[in-house]
Amino acid sequence: MANTETKFYSLKNGITVTGIVILYLLISSLLIGFRNDQLILATIFFICYFSSIVARKFIIAFSIFIVYWIIFDYMKAFPNYAYNQVHLLQLYVTEKALFGTMHNGTILTPNEYWLAHTNTWMDVMSGLFYLCWMPVPLAFATWLFFKDKNNFLQFSFTFVLVNLIGFIIYYSYPAAPPWYLQKYGAIFISNSPGSSAGLQRFDDYFNLDIFNSIYSRSSNVFAAMPSLHSSYPIIVLYYGIKRKMGWNNIVFAIVTVGIWFAAIYTSHHYVLDVLAGIACALAGIFIFQKVVMRSAAFTKFLHFYLSKI
Repeated sequence: MANTETKFYSLKNGITVTGIVILYLLISSLLIGFRNDQLILATIFFICYFSSIVARKFIIAFSIFIVYWIIFDYMKAFPNYAYNQVHLLQLYVTEKALFGTMHNGTILTPNEYWLAHTNTWMDVMSGLFYLCWMPVPLAFATWLFFKDKNNFLQFSFTFVLVNLIGFIIYYSYPAAPPWYLQKYGAIFISNSPGSSAGLQRFDDYFNLDIFNSIYSRSSNVFAAMPSLHSSYPIIVLYYGIKRKMGWNNIVFAIVTVGIWFAAIYTSHHYVLDVLAGIACALAGIFIFQKVVMRSAAFTKFLHFYLSKI
């Protein structure tokens, strides 16, 4: 018992983890400036790693999501508009041509139609659905961690792969969201702040600052295509079906469709963005299951990772 405890609190572990935490904080400060949430993340990692064996295994397992978050956060230092031209009108024109609806003699995009037909009930429901975009995948991952570590790792790596596909498209095709066109028109403004758009109505109704706080710290305004918000619930639903989770999958399906609608209703995404997000999720799942999982090198890595958690 004493030997196990000594190994758990070994000098090597202490130096390694402390070095990783300090390096993360230093790089973050240099790239995007120091923020309190960086210190909170580093503290949580440090505490979990040294508090107990279960907590250590948990934080090692969830380091996959931590790496994803760090990559997403660092996008602020490398905005996609610095590498490719931002598309301001192309999606809007295509959206109107494909999905436009006639209203009072004018063809409107679905975003414009719903902007003219908002109501409190849909504002509240859209906000509630959009609040699920990250908590549901993380809660599902936590459940998998304790119930089925093999599927947990498959889910986690699929999640990151889908995001990487999305990030590649972000940098290849920078695009403005519907609210940007509504607010600024077809004028490119670099470093323009994020906006909660239609989700602000949820904040206003409940006198909260949830969505405004989230979107004011957005990594990149010109990352509307694809909608990764629309991708995440599909990954959850896929692994829920794989695990044969019964009525829970009905809930996952409702949340999925709810997020898709909310993305359009609140002017955060075009229908085209949502469809692209769905395509990203399906592509990521297919590539992981049919290509990555059949790789001998990855299978070996997966077994190694499983031994650590």
